[in-house]
Amino acid sequence: MKKSFSILIVLTALMVLFAASAAGAQEYRIGISQFVEHPALDAAREGFIEGLAEEGIEDVEFIEQNAQADFATAQSIAQKFKSQNLDLILTIATPNAQAAANVITETPVLFTAVTDPLEAGLVDSMEVPGRNLTGTTDMNPVEKQIELIKEFIPELNDLGVLYNPGEVNSVVQVDLVKATVEKMGINLHEGTVSNSSEVSLATSSLIGDVDAIYVPTDNIIVSALPSVLNITNQNNIPVFASENGQVRQGSIATLGIDYKLLGIQTGKMAARVLNGSDPADMAVESSNELKLYLNTKAAENLGLKVPEAVLNRANVVYDEITQE
Repeated sequence: MKKSFSILIVLTALMVLFAASAAGAQEYRIGISQFVEHPALDAAREGFIEGLAEEGIEDVEFIEQNAQADFATAQSIAQKFKSQNLDLILTIATPNAQAAANVITETPVLFTAVTDPLEAGLVDSMEVPGRNLTGTTDMNPVEKQIELIKEFIPELNDLGVLYNPGEVNSVVQVDLVKATVEKMGINLHEGTVSNSSEVSLATSSLIGDVDAIYVPTDNIIVSALPSVLNITNQNNIPVFASENGQVRQGSIATLGIDYKLLGIQTGKMAARVLNGSDPADMAVESSNELKLYLNTKAAENLGLKVPEAVLNRANVVYDEITQE
């Protein structure tokens, strides 16, 4: 009888401890607003969730929304999130971050895959954002990327660039391209779009005028990259990338950041916010880890020789083309 009573006491104590632990566990509701599906942004989203988990924040209900490259939809998502009593919001890419900044003033907002948060009007300064928004920038080493193209094509005279002038992030990068090619004595040819249905026409407009095409981290262009590569491959024009996912899909090479790692970095920042830090005082962070990504299969298909120096420096080499 005494033994049974002792067991009952132990079980009761364990139940009380379990109930107390469950009651003390913090549950979070986090909204994720992504501009469009493509490998870089998808990797950033996955990394964000992983970064939170690494900081012990796993009991989370994620409410995920995708604008499908439509600015009006991005604004609708922001309005919806504003009324959903969320603990935190992640915005992936500049248009969705801007949409959130326009309407959400109290819920903490983290952004990632934003090229220039200051130019986009998201923060007062990179060091002290001053608002309910902070996050990570994916600013590209544009000059180094153009120099990489020159290693493949030393006699590069005419370079094409595809982008949407409606994306602040793209305009910032193209301005850097313009400054770089001017110093190098290279002619720049622009192919501009306002939506994904115009990508093929913009690409075709460059054929015959350029030696190569550079693709910045423009969300509309990158989401339609297979269409770009289909046209350029038929015309033996190499495409050079600004991020890893484009190289996996068949662009020749790039020197860039890892978006999965950028997402993880953002997730760790979000964990700090959920634990009490104020986004207004948290400096915007960037990734300093650049890698050289190379697709030897894409180069082989075009008969483009990979310089030995590039091959020796490459951190990641793909020998196949992946449609993502």
